[in-house]
Amino acid sequence: MSVLTRDEAQTRAQLLDVHRYTIALDLTTGDETFESLTVIRFAARTGADTFVELKPAELRSVVLDGESLDPETLDDNRLPLKNLAAGEHELRITASMRYSRTGEGMHRFTDPADGETYVYTQMFMDDVQRVFAAFDQPDLKAVFELSVTAPEGWTVLANGITEHLGEGRWTAAPTPLISTYLVAVAAGPWHTVRTEHRDLPFGIHCRRSLAPHLDADADEILDVTRACFDRYHEKFAEPYPFDSYDQAFVPEFNAGAMENPGLVTFRDDFVYRSAVTDTERETRAMVIAHEMAHMWFGDLVTLRWWDDIWLNESFAEYMGYQTTAEATRFTDTWTEFGVVRKAWGYDADQRPSTHPVAPENVEDTASALLNFDGISYAKGASALRQLVTWLGEKDFLAGINTHFARHKFGNASLADFIDSLASTTERDVHAWADAWLRTTGVDTLTPAVATEAGTCALTVEHTGSRPHRIAVGLYDHDLSDDEGRLTLRERLDVDVPQSAPQPIGKPPALLLLNDGDLTYTKVRFDAASAEAVGTSLSRLPDPLTRAVVWNSLRDAVRDGQLAPAAYLETARAHLPRETDLALAQGVLAFASAQIADRYLTPEERPAALATLASLCRDLIRRTEDGDHPGLRLIAVRHFIDVAAHPETITAWLADGTVPGGPELDPDLRWRVLARLSVLGATDEAAIAAELDRDPSANGREGAARCRAALPDEEAKRTAWSAMFDSDDLSNYLFTATAQGFWQPEQADLVRQYVPRFYEDAVAVAARRGPAIADAVGRWAFPAYAVDTENLTLGETCLRDAGPTPSLRRKLADQLDDLARALRVREGETP
Repeated sequence: MSVLTRDEAQTRAQLLDVHRYTIALDLTTGDETFESLTVIRFAARTGADTFVELKPAELRSVVLDGESLDPETLDDNRLPLKNLAAGEHELRITASMRYSRTGEGMHRFTDPADGETYVYTQMFMDDVQRVFAAFDQPDLKAVFELSVTAPEGWTVLANGITEHLGEGRWTAAPTPLISTYLVAVAAGPWHTVRTEHRDLPFGIHCRRSLAPHLDADADEILDVTRACFDRYHEKFAEPYPFDSYDQAFVPEFNAGAMENPGLVTFRDDFVYRSAVTDTERETRAMVIAHEMAHMWFGDLVTLRWWDDIWLNESFAEYMGYQTTAEATRFTDTWTEFGVVRKAWGYDADQRPSTHPVAPENVEDTASALLNFDGISYAKGASALRQLVTWLGEKDFLAGINTHFARHKFGNASLADFIDSLASTTERDVHAWADAWLRTTGVDTLTPAVATEAGTCALTVEHTGSRPHRIAVGLYDHDLSDDEGRLTLRERLDVDVPQSAPQPIGKPPALLLLNDGDLTYTKVRFDAASAEAVGTSLSRLPDPLTRAVVWNSLRDAVRDGQLAPAAYLETARAHLPRETDLALAQGVLAFASAQIADRYLTPEERPAALATLASLCRDLIRRTEDGDHPGLRLIAVRHFIDVAAHPETITAWLADGTVPGGPELDPDLRWRVLARLSVLGATDEAAIAAELDRDPSANGREGAARCRAALPDEEAKRTAWSAMFDSDDLSNYLFTATAQGFWQPEQADLVRQYVPRFYEDAVAVAARRGPAIADAVGRWAFPAYAVDTENLTLGETCLRDAGPTPSLRRKLADQLDDLARALRVREGETP
């Protein structure tokens, strides 16, 4: 399939002015394909050749200015338009298009709970071509008029307000100027909750089988939506630019959400059918705020080319966390960002595939797709948070509003953004951008404390090149507290590099660089502070401060400077006292998924699991009074995941409850059954019975995960064949099967599949496309085979087998993580 290059896009943008698309989709023609009619009105500035893109099952007709063109001239996804004259043109294309099972283009899903069918679009990057013909690049904005014929009983949602004309025919209000990748349609027998706010219609939508769960959370979702909407109108001078605001929770969605103007699509995992923690609710609120920020930054003003996609995501990520903290009850969002999202960024930035936040060498769409990672989101948002710290929020928002005013309903680049910021401040924003956005890697800050005559001075040793404005926290022991409580003496503002050492008075018990987590860097401890962390981490007063400390310990393990067992000992000592849910979840996840499963040897793993199980038991005992249901739920989940013996969790499943609560809802029941499958303590009959009990889409995924996890040769053969020999699995069922297949306890059983993985992965990625390639590289990779043989096989695959760009990137990252795990096991430092 041809990919669009930047040079081609620039040439076409200079040639064409695209006015309007009129699109008619017929969704009533069967389960495999739908009909697509596209009329594009555009002008050519000069006489020239160009092309339009589409990926049809069958191209039926092409008519340019009343003259038929030969459909056979379609080459891959490009239909040539030869000898265009200067002036106005009309292009009419009819085609049959395939529904997707991979979340790309027009995805079709039949709900196993009730047999109802739903379709929705995901047009990102170049997938609009799977739905209708387009001049598919972000800087050829146009007006879109959409009509849809759908089965009776369906509701059609789109970017603009939709109207039912009868007999299944729907029309959507024409859009303002938007990019092709932002067009959206969602159709099916949706369950809907509607309201109005600021004279605009708001709606939330989900599958009918999820209706009770959406209704239970509708007030919270809409309250968050209204609060963020109002807060953005306080921040931004430009009003919301579209005619409605719908949020559709759709099945088998690959991303967290997509910022389609007026119709944001979310993965419907955000409609909670089982108990969740407040941190998970906070995450949903943040995603709502993130996508809403895109209505201005991304939709109103859109990138010119894909090298600036980071700017869309970094801005929305920063605004999502900041606005959620300001406008909703979730005021501690930056703690979750620090312990979860930043770790994603730090990991990505230390791999060979790292790239600047603002990469300069995005030559085509295939390359652009690879940069959706922790750098574009977490590092970019961290950079913007540091920019706001350095610049001041008032000047930052003034620059943003200048940017919106200059480029609304148009396209802009990083240079335009920096110019807008620079117009509102005396500071050298261009130099800041060069230092922060055009460089790679993670800086490291280390304190050096010199003492003279009982007073101390701090010098911050700096490995790296970026300037930082940080807070330095000075903490002393609370002498009135016998449990080692640390109290904040003072936070000092320090610019790095320093002009001179910073006086800090008497020696503190703990000196913490980047207290408040306002910059993006690793931090280390001096000897006295490291000792205080070991004894008093859980007695630090602020969860964000504790997040900075836990991140430092995590980095030290990954860098070979702290033994994995020492991290576990710290978790064992301090996590039973933790009250912040994001911290408890983040530390337990790293301790189990990385330390126990990868960084420790198979011989050391049983003791690590026992330590984690004991830790979880302490948390469960501590929460028996019912005052901390979220913490208790986290502890129960992780106890299930690390159980080395089946007796306790088998009893929970039989009783339908954990003693003292919680009751085992569907998600917990599948979690227990998955662990019992790994341990060989259940069978196909029990899995089938559970699926009868829960015949939902989640239940179907749970059963696939459990079946793939059974320690049985036939089960493994069946799961492998489903993933690699057939294209029948949807994106979600592929992921569930892959998640169940590889288990540390089953290394000998699945060893034969390690070399097979590389050959079969290359084939299925080439056959099924980027979404499945991503799932293959992320979930089907043999991550628990931490040995040099696996590393050598992977390196040979990268060198000789020609994996697709998406799979190549995922494999390169996985192999670097594998090499790191080997170094950690061997006690090596990078």
